[in-house]
Amino acid sequence: MGSSANTETNGTGPPPSSSNQKPPAMNGGDLSHPPPLALDQAIVMSDPSKKRKMVMLPLEVGTLVMCRWRDGKHHPVKVIERRRIHNGCTNDYEYYVHYTEFNRRLDEWTHLDQLDLDSVECAVDEKVEEKVTSLKKTRHQKRKIDETHVEGHEELDAASLREHEEFTKVKNIATVELGKYEIETWYFFPFPPEYNDCVKLFFCEFCLNFMKRKEQLRRHMRKCDLKHPPGDEIYRSGTLSMFEVDGKKNKVYAQNLCYLAKLFLDHKTLYYDVDLFLFYVLCECDDRGCHKVGYFSKEKHSEEAYNLACILTLPSYQRKGYGKFLIAFSYELSKKEGKVGTPERPLSDLGLLSYRGYWTRVLLDILKKHKGNISIKELSDMTAIKAEDILSTLQSLELIQYRKGQHVICADPKVLDRHLKAAGRGGLDVDVSKLIWTPYKDQS
Repeated sequence: MGSSANTETNGTGPPPSSSNQKPPAMNGGDLSHPPPLALDQAIVMSDPSKKRKMVMLPLEVGTLVMCRWRDGKHHPVKVIERRRIHNGCTNDYEYYVHYTEFNRRLDEWTHLDQLDLDSVECAVDEKVEEKVTSLKKTRHQKRKIDETHVEGHEELDAASLREHEEFTKVKNIATVELGKYEIETWYFFPFPPEYNDCVKLFFCEFCLNFMKRKEQLRRHMRKCDLKHPPGDEIYRSGTLSMFEVDGKKNKVYAQNLCYLAKLFLDHKTLYYDVDLFLFYVLCECDDRGCHKVGYFSKEKHSEEAYNLACILTLPSYQRKGYGKFLIAFSYELSKKEGKVGTPERPLSDLGLLSYRGYWTRVLLDILKKHKGNISIKELSDMTAIKAEDILSTLQSLELIQYRKGQHVICADPKVLDRHLKAAGRGGLDVDVSKLIWTPYKDQS
């Protein structure tokens, strides 16, 4: 078969040459003896009104190109993976892309018509590129680069991080159904092998068992008599309820909650041994039952004084103040325990934003109302926030100075008002009078 039968154009360039014609030279190069064209490749000519560019399809993994996103604008992406479209023609591929300006949670499969082929930059073999560039780096530069690459994964060295990103580069589950919501997932998750062929999972919103098909969920819901998380209801205010779930007593539920959460958390290690944790599940309640909004977990015994191990507000309930409510709740439990607390690191990007916002608002509210001097130790005792977190927050706001061997808080009212305004609205308030809870050590 001649090569003309296996080449296509996008309709804007010249027609392909017949098999017995000599192709013209382009850009001064001699193409009289071009390399053989693979049967699954096509040549696409870019817009002739611009500088002429020849793009080989399908695009290679590693290609840099501009992609039209959901906002209608084009953004730079890197092709992470590709797959042939079933029932399509030879050259029909989808491309899994990473938007280089954004977090990995926005990675997605795209079609060719979303890509601006005029912007294609040649793919570079990453291993070759890494080997070449590494020869140009000093030892200090290598160390600095390794340090920057582990942001959000401080527990991983650079090599482990690359292995992690390679293994988790493509989301295996696209969506989950939970109650009345269908939610797009954010990250890869290693579900059991029997779920490898699934792109959507169906969760029971009450017991959190998950299935591969809608019909399985319907049959399950006819049998499931659970209408709220297992465990003790420790807080109810209006339609909001908080349940404490012991991972040892309710192991399957706790593991399923971790499965669900891992689809939206990239930075946390999944704990299969849930016996050591307590889970605090926040719900919106109505006459049909208690619907999960989010949760946080904490170790039963933490040597590092962590009062929170993992936190998640489900995407369908975000931007409603629930994240800061969960943070505030964790500190109210610390106050009941008579301890100061801090979240386990590393924090996700959204987690860090939520904590910074919470710490800023709580501390500035106190400073604005307080008369006279106040120390960081006193602030810590009042809020149960660890002194190091208070110090870093006030330093980031440039409200603290180091004078004569001690830190001094500079609380100008106008500056406080400006920072409070920038911090945005606070989360939902925790009504401490509605909290009925006994610390775990006392329960034991």
